[in-house]
Amino acid sequence: MATRTDAPTRREQILKEAARLFAERGFHGVGVDEIGAAVGISGPGLYRHFAGKDAMLAELLVGISGQLLTGAKRRRQEADGAAPEAVLDSLIEGHIDFALDDRPLITLHDRELDRLRDSDRKLVRQLQRQYVELWVGVLREVYPALAEPAARSAVHSVFGLLNSTPHLGRPGSLPGRGTTAELLHRMARGAFEAAGAE
Repeated sequence: MATRTDAPTRREQILKEAARLFAERGFHGVGVDEIGAAVGISGPGLYRHFAGKDAMLAELLVGISGQLLTGAKRRRQEADGAAPEAVLDSLIEGHIDFALDDRPLITLHDRELDRLRDSDRKLVRQLQRQYVELWVGVLREVYPALAEPAARSAVHSVFGLLNSTPHLGRPGSLPGRGTTAELLHRMARGAFEAAGAE
């Protein structure tokens, strides 16, 4: 989503608007007609792309979990042979891109995850666990004395910090994307350094 540079497909446009509307008004506060109007098609026209709102929600939440994991694996592979600190910095940059560019999905995850079917919710959790464990492995390469449970807690804490972006105000009220990204990066590294110093 945030990493695409080519024009979004109609399906991606629908998902982006659905995420925005669901985050703003809640899953049950949005109808298919409103989602359709946001992308210039009729509500019933959405059914050519999705079985319904539940399918959109599942694709959004399963999709972003998969994208984060795939992106983290790619970053780790691309940094093969680099210092562990460089790999950690790359992971942080990737998560910051998500946190700044896909803010509605963070809100959506916090509010609506329980609305997914059990199988979809389990898949989200599975992908998230793999994502966390990848970070834990890299963090322990940077700080070898850091015990695994402490490293896992540190990773979850930093995710909480980075995923706070929906609460930072409207996008226009932030000091600018670059400045905000740099601040979040320094804070994430500071948190990991504090954990590693224990």
